[in-house]
Amino acid sequence: MLASALAALLWGCASRPTNVLLPVAETSPSASKVEMLVATTRSRSSNPAEMFTGERGLAPSFAEITVSIPPASVRKVGEVAWPKKLPSNPATDFAVVQTDDLTVQTAKGWLHASVRKSRDHSVLVFIHGFNNRFEDSVYRFAQIAHDTGTDSVPILVTWPSRGSALAYGYDRESTNYTRDGLELLFQFLARDPDIKEVSILAHSMGNWLALEALRQMAIRNGGLPAKFKNVMLAAPDVDVDVFRTQIADMGKQHPQFTLFVSQDDRALAISKRVWGDIPRLGSINPEQSPYKEEFAKNNVVVIDLTKVKSGDKLNHGKFAESPQTVQLIGARIAGGQNLTDSRVGLGDTIIQATTGAAAAAGSAAGLVIAAPVAVIDQNTRENYGRQVNALAGSQNSQKAKAGKNCVVSSPTIQDCRK
Repeated sequence: MLASALAALLWGCASRPTNVLLPVAETSPSASKVEMLVATTRSRSSNPAEMFTGERGLAPSFAEITVSIPPASVRKVGEVAWPKKLPSNPATDFAVVQTDDLTVQTAKGWLHASVRKSRDHSVLVFIHGFNNRFEDSVYRFAQIAHDTGTDSVPILVTWPSRGSALAYGYDRESTNYTRDGLELLFQFLARDPDIKEVSILAHSMGNWLALEALRQMAIRNGGLPAKFKNVMLAAPDVDVDVFRTQIADMGKQHPQFTLFVSQDDRALAISKRVWGDIPRLGSINPEQSPYKEEFAKNNVVVIDLTKVKSGDKLNHGKFAESPQTVQLIGARIAGGQNLTDSRVGLGDTIIQATTGAAAAAGSAAGLVIAAPVAVIDQNTRENYGRQVNALAGSQNSQKAKAGKNCVVSSPTIQDCRK
């Protein structure tokens, strides 16, 4: 009954629409377009406006997506212009103008054709972070690919994330679930003679996935290929001790690592507490020992964004939102080259700060603490509703096992959205 009442409270409260990926018929002559290849281990959605869910697919899937970007006169560099209503208006909003599901073979064909048309026959692989819906990763990568001005062919790697700050444990295991699939993609890019250079950009928890796949590939092949030139690690949610072993396992010939850190990253401060108070790579002070010496030894370039201002309250997505930093990434790619954990709401922050790992898994205590905030904060409200339903489902399952026929019927948060 409590779950039903809270789900009803959350009905239709979102201030921006979701499921925005249904292609629009209209285009704008002043808009730009980003065409990307999508490789994902997410499960396909029956809703074409969602395309892929946050659940795990049985096998990798592929798609081609074209995103229309409104002109600079209506959008700041680093900003994703989410539509305020549907359908999206390409003159003022990010809008999808084409989507196509691809097989493995047609995905390879798309990549070959695109690489041949690129100026330097290079690709940019983007791996998003924790707490991303599929549409979040698509629009954020479209923004990055456009704002950096890169000529590289964009490849989005998107793994199963439920798009909730309360699903941290599920998201983390989903990166492990995707690790072998990402290595297979890297192996293909390494073997393809048409691809002359590979750059990788990862954010937050996506760095764990990127580093693990590179480590596996290096161990399997006896090293990493020379064409893997740049690996950019933005706000990496990675244990500093683990990173030390990962980069050692890659051997002497490894890509140029560029590390974006911010010592005021509140999301990584929370993650540090969850993971036994071990510093996270993305929030260390690069001038302190032993980091300074180790980075110099491994030729890791460190860019400290601590003093950079951003609209991200958690200071976790600075590199994508700061115009100067986005342009720096573009220069890094050309030279050889909130991603959105911004969906974390105020209530999610309160939950994680007060109840730690248990709350991150969606505990009842965390939901009670967040309830007052969920009424006023959109991101918390959406995540909260999803966790209420998950908690109710768990309790119903336990009651059923005890022999009680007790079922709470409440709509899912997706059903509640208008």
